[in-house]
Amino acid sequence: MTRFRSRFSRNPWRIPAAGDVILLNMSETDLKLLARYARVHAEDAFAELVRRHLNLVHSAALRQVRSSQLAEEVAQSTFINLARHAHQLTPDTILTAWLYQVTRREAIDVVRREARRQLREQIATELNAMNATAADWTHIEPLLDDAMHALDETDRTAVLLRYFENKSLREVGESLGASENAAQKRLSRAVDRLREFFAKRGVTVGASGLVVVLSANAVVAAPIGLAATISTAAALAGSTLTTTVATKTALTTMNWLNAKSIAAIVTSAFVVGGGTYLIQEQRVTRLRHEQHELLGQQAQLAGERDAALSATQTKVNEMGSLRKDQAELLRLRNEVGMLRKQTNDLGKLRQENKQLQAALTAAGRTAPKPETESDLELRKLRPRLAKILTLPLLMYASDHQGVFPASFDLASVYFHSAFQADPFLRDEIEFLESTRQFEIVYHGSRDAVPDGGSRILIREKEARQRPDGRWERAYGFVDGHGETRVEADNSFEGWERTRTTVPTSPRAETVVLKEQQTQDKK
Repeated sequence: MTRFRSRFSRNPWRIPAAGDVILLNMSETDLKLLARYARVHAEDAFAELVRRHLNLVHSAALRQVRSSQLAEEVAQSTFINLARHAHQLTPDTILTAWLYQVTRREAIDVVRREARRQLREQIATELNAMNATAADWTHIEPLLDDAMHALDETDRTAVLLRYFENKSLREVGESLGASENAAQKRLSRAVDRLREFFAKRGVTVGASGLVVVLSANAVVAAPIGLAATISTAAALAGSTLTTTVATKTALTTMNWLNAKSIAAIVTSAFVVGGGTYLIQEQRVTRLRHEQHELLGQQAQLAGERDAALSATQTKVNEMGSLRKDQAELLRLRNEVGMLRKQTNDLGKLRQENKQLQAALTAAGRTAPKPETESDLELRKLRPRLAKILTLPLLMYASDHQGVFPASFDLASVYFHSAFQADPFLRDEIEFLESTRQFEIVYHGSRDAVPDGGSRILIREKEARQRPDGRWERAYGFVDGHGETRVEADNSFEGWERTRTTVPTSPRAETVVLKEQQTQDKK
């Protein structure tokens, strides 16, 4: 009798094959199997648990993530959690309900991770698109076909489907007989090879910029009426073809845009074919007429092209204002770097702490725990964080008739570049988490703010207590600066009341917010 061997160290939820013999009691309950696995690491018991509940877990995951690959990932994570926490489950646990809850939690994590990844890719694509100009295509166009020829056949096919015909990753993967992830990796490698080809010839372009330029310019509309001309010429060729090789060779050299050549070649085909078909003078006349129409349409297209170039130049000018905002972000980043180097202020704060400890000791009280250097630096940079969070809101207002957003989520697109200016956050997710420490106090019109904009725009949700017992809270203002207010008794209402503005035009704000929501849905 063949003994069942499960490679649990590599695949703990492996379902036994047809030839395996499972030496276990099929009447054992889930908890008995789980207890036996937790006690003696019985692999056959765990394999039986996987067999019983895999369909439930996979189906629940598939309904929530809508992807078979992601559903398999969720199922794998769920049973890994079961293996890790087998010894912690209580005797009254219903394993089916437990697995269902863990599956839902894992599916939510996977969906959030995928959403964040797609958002980062979308924002990166938009920012790179702003840096791709018509000059890139001017340098790339003469070399593009040679670069495509240098790729192997599979990579060339993937690039043509994705960036020339603008097909989705799923469609590209299906055409190549691969998954979406495999298609994405192949496209990334192909784009890198194209960039290397261009770089060797003195044309430097980023990967995202190259993708945007190819998608926008690689395929343009053919002249109007050309399809009808080609179809008519092909029909004429079909009516005059004979079975001889000489006739086929003559027809392949036909010049459809030259009526005199059409008549000469058709006459030649008639002679070679032995006079089987008659040349119809009406067709030749019609082809001449279509040739004149094509010339007129080409002139019209030339005018439309000039208009399109003018519109493109206008967009480039508009992008100049956005680059100014990006320059402001870079300036803020430099200021943060200078603040890091300013250690004199930290030395003063250390001296104040020492004096405070001495004063408390003289008064017979226990001195508070001194702040660490990192805490002192963080407290010094908190008003800078408020200022950095204020800038994307100002950018949002400039694009929405001067009205500030009602929440940070409405201005999420503007935060992508701003998070890089933050001195103590490492990635975009941490930066977005920092917005939860603040709340928007004013979301009306910027023009309605008196005193030159020295009114509170955002503030920290909760005040923080300093080592000396006083309380402080960071604020960001409508004019773009940030500062920290210190109070003795955690009472900021009186000071905030003199620097708070009530929106005077809620109707205009509502209209702008509805327009923004409509654009987001599109």
